[in-house]
Amino acid sequence: MFFDFFPKTWVIVEKAENSDIPSIDKKKYLVPADLTVGQFVYVIRKRIKLSPEKAIFIFVDNVLPPTGAIMSAIYEEKKDEDGFLYVSYSGENTFGW
Repeated sequence: MFFDFFPKTWVIVEKAENSDIPSIDKKKYLVPADLTVGQFVYVIRKRIKLSPEKAIFIFVDNVLPPTGAIMSAIYEEKKDEDGFLYVSYSGENTFGW
C-alpha cells in the first residue's frame, strides 16, 4: 500500500566496459518515479565521488536518455523482463586535464 502512494522505479546501475570512471559501490536502486535522469546522474556522481572536472554519461540500451526525462517513463519503455531498468555509466575528462 505504501508504494501506491509513493511509486518507485527499480534501477540497476553498471559501469560500462572500457570506462575510466570508478566503480559504484551500490548497483541496485529504488528511485522515485518522478526523478529526472539529470537528478539520477547526480546521485550516481555522488556515489562514485567523481571529481568536478570529469563528466558522466548514462546509457539505457546504449542510448543517452534526455536529462529532463522522467525515470518512470524510461522504465516503462525500456525495462527488462525481470522488472529492472538496466543503466550503464561512462565518463570522460571534459577539460582535458
